[in-house]
Amino acid sequence: MHLTPYEQSLLEGAEGPGVQRAMEIVVTLGRIYGAEDLVPVRHVQIAGVSYKNLGDAGVEFLHEWAEQGAKVRVPTTLNPAGMELERWEAMGIAPEFARPQLKVIEAFIRMGVHPTMSCTPYLFPEFAPRRGDHLAWAESSAVAWANSVVGAYTNREGGPGALAAAIVGRTARYGYHLDAQRRATHVIEITCPVRDIADFGALSYVVGRAVGDGVPYFADLGAWLPPLPADITLGGEAGDRLKTLGAGLAAYGAVALFHVAGYTPEARDLGEALTRPDARRIVIDSLASAYAVMDANPETTAIDLVTIGCPHASYSEIERVARRLQGQRLATRLWVTTSQIVRERAARDGWVSIIEAAGGEVVADTCAVVAPVRQLGIRRMATNAGKMACYAPMHSRVEMRYGDLDQCLEAALTGFWPEAPRPGGPSPTTDEGRW
Repeated sequence: MHLTPYEQSLLEGAEGPGVQRAMEIVVTLGRIYGAEDLVPVRHVQIAGVSYKNLGDAGVEFLHEWAEQGAKVRVPTTLNPAGMELERWEAMGIAPEFARPQLKVIEAFIRMGVHPTMSCTPYLFPEFAPRRGDHLAWAESSAVAWANSVVGAYTNREGGPGALAAAIVGRTARYGYHLDAQRRATHVIEITCPVRDIADFGALSYVVGRAVGDGVPYFADLGAWLPPLPADITLGGEAGDRLKTLGAGLAAYGAVALFHVAGYTPEARDLGEALTRPDARRIVIDSLASAYAVMDANPETTAIDLVTIGCPHASYSEIERVARRLQGQRLATRLWVTTSQIVRERAARDGWVSIIEAAGGEVVADTCAVVAPVRQLGIRRMATNAGKMACYAPMHSRVEMRYGDLDQCLEAALTGFWPEAPRPGGPSPTTDEGRW
């Protein structure tokens, strides 16, 4: 792998042991994946921030790196922590969890990282990527958004790899940093309705399971997508659907890039030229199999927590929840999880106070996957987020109900899941057999 003289000097320790360690990680990853050189990155997003995931060894590792003088040299942001940093006591978080979690954030801040604690850096005007930017992002849902919706270039980095890239300002040029690797491996045709965010989550289950780590090209999904708003940091109906789709594709498969014909940037410019000649064709005529898995506990009716915002809720999602709850009173807990930046924006326009007046919480910095929810007495959850339906039962050991936003908010208002018919129809098929 070719290194510039300056990069070689970093590898040899010219700027101290912290930078040298980072360069060793970046170069080693590049050699493993056959990269020819390194590419400068504009922004880094670090995952693996919650103490629930890191444990004491992770806390020690981060502080050791900070002690070595490591500092990030490009704008760098953080994924959600295990609690809201300024309200952890009010949330009921135990000090035994809170203290090491605060030490994690302290270590990142010492290294110059912005403590955003959100999985949606693309919703921050200051950090939103542009087409053609090279990034080093570790959050899988954000990777899918940046590559697909924006047309930026990033692989899905590991937590240490992303931090190393931030410290040296570079990552290895392989995978989705190369145009040749961004061509579609599967063509997806949809013949069933995909009407709302929950349906987009269900679609992500079916496609993610079918394509694995491939690159899907949605031939006709644009029919179910309104135009993207001029200010994409607000989310909007289209942005919220694509956010959910990318998150679920990464969770149920390992998708880091998808294309939508006539809609996403590379698909608009290149059309069918984006599709590999050997691409497999998949026809989806039902989402029933997805709902049957994602709505994992149909016998569960009483709900302890309704959670909206996975990935973190946009401004438009907070507004949508507030309009539905205005003048009403909840019967069980509701978390609308988001970032401090988006919450402040929504609070200025009064949407946060409406949700709080109903008895709900707009929770920043964390989510129900990385927070210690069982310590809070939560055993039965409901969500409209495909990624949450995937991870919360595994990571938080909760029973899960999955459905659209109206069902979720009805559960918050009554304390019980409202039954509704699941979508029907046959399972999706491919030209090589049934899935």
